[in-house]
Amino acid sequence: MAAYLDNAATTRPCDAATAAMKKALTDIYGNPSSLHLMGLEAEKAVNEARANIAAALIRQKLADVKKPERQLVFTSGGTEANNLAIIGTAMSKKRFAGGKIILGESEHSSVLECGRHLSELGFRVVTIPSPRGVWDMEKYRSELDRSVVLVSAMVVNNETGALHDVWNIVKLARELAPEASVHFDAVQAFCKFPLERFPDADLISVSSHKIYGPKGVGALYISERILKNGNISPVIFGGGQEQGLRSGTENTVGIIGFGAAAKEIGSDIAANAAHFADLYSYLCEKLSSLPEGSVIINEPAVRVKHIVSLTVPKIRSETMLHHLSSHGVFVSSGSACSSNTRHKSSALSSFGLSDENADCTIRISFGLYNTHVDIDALICGLADGISRLARKR
Repeated sequence: MAAYLDNAATTRPCDAATAAMKKALTDIYGNPSSLHLMGLEAEKAVNEARANIAAALIRQKLADVKKPERQLVFTSGGTEANNLAIIGTAMSKKRFAGGKIILGESEHSSVLECGRHLSELGFRVVTIPSPRGVWDMEKYRSELDRSVVLVSAMVVNNETGALHDVWNIVKLARELAPEASVHFDAVQAFCKFPLERFPDADLISVSSHKIYGPKGVGALYISERILKNGNISPVIFGGGQEQGLRSGTENTVGIIGFGAAAKEIGSDIAANAAHFADLYSYLCEKLSSLPEGSVIINEPAVRVKHIVSLTVPKIRSETMLHHLSSHGVFVSSGSACSSNTRHKSSALSSFGLSDENADCTIRISFGLYNTHVDIDALICGLADGISRLARKR
């Protein structure tokens, strides 16, 4: 039986999502922009999904969504949501000649590539180091001034499981860069654990397939502050769907699946967090049975429990990944969105790992369907791999 431990890459759709999508495929196939009854039925289903996603965001204390139909824009996924947030904000603030954009060194490629694009357009892009996975807050504070147009940070790092101080990131921006918009990439945080209070961000990206919904759909939360001031512009143009911010016929089936997943998975976020904490504790216990020094947990300064970075010294991550795969254990060597590029991981480099250790690092990411049995399979695969692959060096 397969032990799927790559849930940060994607998750298996939950039963609620697949059932809702099957019904949508056969019964709710009208265009949400059409004025006839079938179009209105599709529009209603899309807005019900929007409300379910908003409810999960509120329950997690990630975003206090007051008006879902205005504040949640559907996209093709987390990457497009990040592009809309970052490039859309920058383009709306072109009047800030040479405006500064602040990003973290360890952000997802969809954020860093937006930064590279905007630097070519004349924006000053500053990246904040992330020793042990979290932002250097003194460096961040020193970069904040009235020229800043956008701050973008991930809530949870997709490779290390580091949890950023989102409240202080917002607080400092409001104090020292009052004109700046604050964006959080919450793709790896949504529905995973409760926050103690709302961070009060302006923009928040989430993705369906990371919460047991279908691939190809995501959403961007936009605060009333941004909407009122017109501080975001579309990056896709056409028929003006999604309040004019994301043209193109809505992916009705995907959106309905996303909404169903958010309703089910977001119903008890504290229970989700407890499940991940149990798996993490069991993993740490079992790792102690391996030869001393054969596996190193890369421990962030502040962590979540559903993403764990492990270094297996002297054994390349790709080699160990294929060995585990042959044993029916599926993990990752880093971000699935960029693993095929063979670029050095900015997250692991900024974390403080040497090039050699970064090249020997795998990512374990838990899901709600994982059990202790999956971790037992992982430990057996690691033990066998360490024994066999070490001899081949």
